[in-house]
Amino acid sequence: MSEHSFLAIDLGAESGRVIHGRLESGKLRLEPLHRFSNDPVRLPTGLYWDTLRLWHEILQGLTIAGRDRALAVEGIGVDTWGVDIAFLGADGALVDNPRHYRDARNNGILEKTFAVVPREEIFARTGIQFMQINSVFQWHSMKLEAAPALRTAHTLLFMPDLFSYFLCGSRKAELSIASTSQFYNPLTGTWALDLLQALGLEASLLPEIVPPGARLNALLPHVAEQTGVAPTTTVFATTGHDTASAVAAVPATGDDWCYISSGTWSLMGVELREPVVNSQSLAMNVTNEIGAERRVRLLKNIMGLWPLQECRRAWALEGREYGYEELAALAAEAPPFAAVIQPDEFLEPGHMPERIAAFCRRTGQTPPASPGAMARVILESLALRYRQVLENLESLIGRSLARIHIVGGGSRNRLLNQFVAGCTGRVVIAGPSEATAAGNVLVQAAGAGLLAGLDEIRETVRRSFPVEETLPRRDVAWDQAYRRFLELC
Repeated sequence: MSEHSFLAIDLGAESGRVIHGRLESGKLRLEPLHRFSNDPVRLPTGLYWDTLRLWHEILQGLTIAGRDRALAVEGIGVDTWGVDIAFLGADGALVDNPRHYRDARNNGILEKTFAVVPREEIFARTGIQFMQINSVFQWHSMKLEAAPALRTAHTLLFMPDLFSYFLCGSRKAELSIASTSQFYNPLTGTWALDLLQALGLEASLLPEIVPPGARLNALLPHVAEQTGVAPTTTVFATTGHDTASAVAAVPATGDDWCYISSGTWSLMGVELREPVVNSQSLAMNVTNEIGAERRVRLLKNIMGLWPLQECRRAWALEGREYGYEELAALAAEAPPFAAVIQPDEFLEPGHMPERIAAFCRRTGQTPPASPGAMARVILESLALRYRQVLENLESLIGRSLARIHIVGGGSRNRLLNQFVAGCTGRVVIAGPSEATAAGNVLVQAAGAGLLAGLDEIRETVRRSFPVEETLPRRDVAWDQAYRRFLELC
């Protein structure tokens, strides 16, 4: 069987990679070519993504593939975090640098939006979990502030679509990333035009929606010349939302499973054929996003390892450098169940150890006294939050889920995996850690006609990557901690 090569450009909220995916004899091999940090930039006007530096790093990765390695790749696909948006002018230039979803401009926008269109009506049209970071609220916030960028905006693009545009000139919206916006209607499969009209948002800025795996254009000549990648290389609209790519690569069989895409955020959900948009899903504030083969990802966005990442950053500023494995080892030695926190309360960056300590004092708990104790409180609380979301999902779909597949970088945290198995009483199957890149590449391969669809994608993942299974060992202490978590959070 011949070999097929693709490049995955995978941009997460903390770092980015350009990864070579080689598909041969029914197995996928991944090789990182270039890694780089993704550091937001704070200016007097707000918090921004360093978009042009990210583009520079992408070109560096492509140059390694093209000039240094002379790889003959058939396709390139981009996935990124969700919800953030960019605007192009009529000439195709960026009219403003894209804001970071953690920017304080979004504070208070939910209430201002609900004053125009009630919460229930927005959910009925979009089926999306309410978070102030969602694209619709960012756009509405710009409208209310009369942002100058909107006066010259001609096209709205989501972040993976923006980088695909830089690569090949195509101005399209890939379905999985469009579905995170809260102005896409999963029931009709179209933009929620009536919602946009009610909010005074210009729907003419929205591009055509294309499915995961769609061919966009060939690489732009100047990009090919600079990087050495063949100008005939196709840029694919892969599953552009990184969670959608990760879920496509969940090595699951049957239907008694849920997934956690674990990283800066934890996205926990189930895969369905149809969206669930009703009063119960509204009350639970879950989301209906779309993935490969138009499968519905009924999920909950959870503040994943972000609090631990921010603590690690704060300690580094104090001169104490901790690796993630070192923190996990320190956490394993710390006393269990010293305190619980609600991870979702810690959205904004900065001063995370102090903010967690303040939460503990406010709720009558003793703050963690060491980095190991702090890490343990975060990881235990994350497991408790997973249990809460799991119970909500089971209630919503009317059946039990026996297995939890954890994919993404967070799947390497064995201590957290043990906590999740113990807390939920479910089998935890961890891996692959590079699920997002695997899904990105394999959706491209399906778009190229090399794989038949999602079932064959997952079969390829099962053949290609090892997983680690953790069996539950229930402890009544988890039940006691869970009751305390529900009371406090």
